[in-house]
Amino acid sequence: MDFEYSDKVRGLQKRVGAFMDEFIFPAEKQFEAEMDAARKAGNPWQPAPVIEALKDKARAAGLWNLFLPESQYGAGLTNLEYAPLCELMGRSPIGAEPFNCSAPDTGNMETLVRYGTPAQHEQWLKPLLDGTIRSAFAMTEPAVASSDATNIQARIERDGDHYVINGRKWWTSGANDPRCKILIFMGKTDPDHPNRHQQQSMILVPMDTPGVKVLRHLPVFGYDDAPHGHAEVLFENVRVPASNMLLGEGRGFEIAQGRLGPGRIHHCMRLIGVAERALEAMCRRALSRVAFGRKVADQGVTRERIAEARIMIDQARFLVLNAAYKMDTVGNKDARQEIAMIKVIAPNMACQVLDWAMQAHGGGAVSDDFGLARAYAHARTLRFADGPDEVHRNAIAKVELGRYLEHA
Repeated sequence: MDFEYSDKVRGLQKRVGAFMDEFIFPAEKQFEAEMDAARKAGNPWQPAPVIEALKDKARAAGLWNLFLPESQYGAGLTNLEYAPLCELMGRSPIGAEPFNCSAPDTGNMETLVRYGTPAQHEQWLKPLLDGTIRSAFAMTEPAVASSDATNIQARIERDGDHYVINGRKWWTSGANDPRCKILIFMGKTDPDHPNRHQQQSMILVPMDTPGVKVLRHLPVFGYDDAPHGHAEVLFENVRVPASNMLLGEGRGFEIAQGRLGPGRIHHCMRLIGVAERALEAMCRRALSRVAFGRKVADQGVTRERIAEARIMIDQARFLVLNAAYKMDTVGNKDARQEIAMIKVIAPNMACQVLDWAMQAHGGGAVSDDFGLARAYAHARTLRFADGPDEVHRNAIAKVELGRYLEHA
């Protein structure tokens, strides 16, 4: 395997990096100011003007929809080619959306590309690709341990030319955003099917359908993540056309495996960018502060942490590139162990590097002055999102043990 970036990728790296330096990083404070003003006005759930302006700039620069491998709709990049670009976006908390490369839209667009009908493409995929609407993914439920997705209790029941949906979901990221017009809902169509992985289905639910009610937003370590946010959503006798079903009844797990693989690796790519920026901040801080008669950078413990951070970041990067390579060459299903491995290592690595960076910054690190606290909150949640560490470790071990069972 060869992880050397092609001339095309190096050119895109340069362009994305320049765009980040010129437009994204300088806009971070403006974004926070706009969100603070919206909160004070009583409604943070509205688009930030600065983000919409950045989208126009990125589209004009030809830096739009850089994801979507093996698709006529994207930039024609493989997962391996997209990885270093996604990492650059991850260096800023507002870095992905201006390029139309933010979650959960990327995963939902990949789902529609792979499993949607031409009519679904026309109605929902194209507006998402244009960046004129946003989307959400409704899978996790508060009443059950959703780390085991077979526990899902929400129902999708056929009624003539429609399906009737009932259930309660939470951590439905993006549902608070007024631009969110469509969500992908996972529920049971056949709870008595003998194969528990064929009981579930996925279906498209427009947010304005009667019976869809956003109950509350869910803060993450005190952050509201506006205007995107995370919501608890109630579905009461929600009727949608039967044509909204994705791929067919009983194929929800099949779709989930196709959707979550790309979603997981994108999170990991961005986390490497988060960790790189944290290490940079740690080094700069350590070189500028004096404690006990020496620069913090001259303290042995600081140097050890800087060294370990560099090692951990590079380890994670190479594992992510390997997973991307496997996804491109053998497919998401056969790359499931590599995807599970990076989903464990990347969030844990980012949390550790951020923790060390916070220590180097002292008490101010737990405030919002340096952005480290918010970044840590985000990285820590990714040890749950798209499956908790424990589930991925179990999957890794099952694949590993399977090799020996075959020989036995």
